[in-house]
Amino acid sequence: MTGDVRAAAERWDAAFNGGDIGTLSAYYTVDARVVPAGGAPLVGPDAIGKFFADLIANGFRGHKITVENVTDKGPICVATGKWQLSGPGEGGATAQFGGNWVNVLERDGDGWRVLLHTWN
Repeated sequence: MTGDVRAAAERWDAAFNGGDIGTLSAYYTVDARVVPAGGAPLVGPDAIGKFFADLIANGFRGHKITVENVTDKGPICVATGKWQLSGPGEGGATAQFGGNWVNVLERDGDGWRVLLHTWN
């Protein structure tokens, strides 16, 4: 289970870092919610994809997820860990950002799709 979630996180990072918004959006369920730190919740793959496309367009790159814990609840699991990425900082310098994340995932065939994604 943890290995499956780690593999999914690696694919999510590859999609973000490659600017592949279609693949990135497909990791989210139709009614998924992304709740960015300090931001308004986004609902559905299209809104979520646009949010991440805007981050990429504004110079954020090098996203890296570390999965630290996975709690299996049958068709649902809760995964937590750390995230990091680089992006524009003060005076045009590149800054490093990071924090904690939580995903609630739903089993979809042999894989998982995100129901809720939030971070600080």
